[in-house]
Amino acid sequence: MIHNFKNLLVWEKAMVLAKEIYQVTMPFPSEEKFGLIGQMRRAAVSIPSNIAEGCGRNSKSQLKHFLSISVGSSCELETQILLARDLEYLSKEEAESMIQKTIEVRKMIIGFSGSLPD
Repeated sequence: MIHNFKNLLVWEKAMVLAKEIYQVTMPFPSEEKFGLIGQMRRAAVSIPSNIAEGCGRNSKSQLKHFLSISVGSSCELETQILLARDLEYLSKEEAESMIQKTIEVRKMIIGFSGSLPD
């Protein structure tokens, strides 16, 4: 294992974000269970999961690849948060808070990836 993912602050923050996404989607309409709720939860879980998977790979290039997937998942999640706000499933304040946390995690992933030698 290249890095122990459980020791990475970025992984910890991504886990907190995923938990918060689960919590804020609980009051969504039941008809969204297999729609937006599922999409948001999968994207949120994908972020720390891909960080962990990359850390378990045998090369820095593979780690960077999985970090890139995490960045993509964070962009997907941000889009879904915006849609949930526009559908009024999230208040503007809730959405802004979730977006800021998503952006913070994304920046941390990009920074971590950039710190790895090629």
